[in-house]
Amino acid sequence: MVEPLSLHAGPLSQAVFRTARLHKALAARLLREAGLRPGQELVLMTLWQRGPQRMVDLVHSLDSDAPTMTRSIARLEKTGLVRRRPSETDRRVTIVEATEASRALRASVEHAWDELERRTVGTLPAERQAEILAALAELEANLCEMERPAGD
Repeated sequence: MVEPLSLHAGPLSQAVFRTARLHKALAARLLREAGLRPGQELVLMTLWQRGPQRMVDLVHSLDSDAPTMTRSIARLEKTGLVRRRPSETDRRVTIVEATEASRALRASVEHAWDELERRTVGTLPAERQAEILAALAELEANLCEMERPAGD
């Protein structure tokens, strides 16, 4: 018989999971006002900042995977916020660009992110924020190290 997990098993992992879930739920509520789902704003922000991008570059820069990015781009295209077109130099490559309609959402998206940051940080002093960022960077590095195949 398999023994049930203790509620105390993996307290750090549980805390990260709960925090990430709450953060994503808040982001979803804030972005809903702009008519977006979490993650779509990252695509738009990348396109606004860097201009038209190859689909493969969006996948890489947003640390996504091709199927997820394709679905996100399709949803954004359906709502008229992005446009896909073949590259002028290589027809096998798809270029994604933000539309004028998406640019009208930029202030709302930036406001949502500002509010998300404000609520996440709360009253933490700058020094404590820096400590938390450093700790999260260490956790991320640990997880990335585990993702690398042996011998790399």
